[in-house]
Amino acid sequence: MPKLTDRLSSIVATCLCGLALSLGSTSSTFGAAGDTYEYRIVNAYNSETVGRVSYRIDQSQADRVQASVTTDPPAAAASRTEVTTRDGNWLVHTLPSHEQLQDYQFSAPFPVVTPPGDDKRSWSVRMNALVPQTGKENSVRVDAKVIGNERITVPAGTFDTVRIYRRIYGGDWEAFKRETNIEQTDWFAPALGIPVRSESRSSWQDLSRCARGGCPWFRGDWNVFELTTVSKASPGNASAQ
Repeated sequence: MPKLTDRLSSIVATCLCGLALSLGSTSSTFGAAGDTYEYRIVNAYNSETVGRVSYRIDQSQADRVQASVTTDPPAAAASRTEVTTRDGNWLVHTLPSHEQLQDYQFSAPFPVVTPPGDDKRSWSVRMNALVPQTGKENSVRVDAKVIGNERITVPAGTFDTVRIYRRIYGGDWEAFKRETNIEQTDWFAPALGIPVRSESRSSWQDLSRCARGGCPWFRGDWNVFELTTVSKASPGNASAQ
């Protein structure tokens, strides 16, 4: 079993927190520099709270939002920066790759929240992403669909949400390892412009371990992220950069 700090490092990377919902309109309450959103991390296998992750908005521009990501405990994962468009699609995002964290720098906004083109209930898109850790350009695919509306309660309160499911294929093929499959479900609250709950799990196959019964699937972490607090920047400290 991986060490707790290694597990948390993988856990935190799979949280969406691509912090904005469009699907028709972008919330005006989201995205001021200095705003902070904190989530608790729950291990879905045993319902144990294993840590917290905080997103602090550093820059809020007309076309993008940049956030600093930190964890509690601090040793759980290295601090990092993630960048999304104003409507929540990824520009720079961290994903698990065979349980190792890798930064994905997408060639264009990767549509994990807002469908490309016309508003749709489902979409499938493939796009290239540079992975600095490997120096490779991965071909990444997302299959996503809008499940519907749902009212849910998290530590931060009760919210009307839009539920979105997606499956991401990381394009991280290795000699014997097939690409990582990442399943994510997000509950976005339009009133806040952020996901108030996210669920994520990953898996892959290792062809070097195939036997008569087939090739085994290896499971990564299965985690739930729930919003606990929203801290809005004071007027004197909040300014778009």
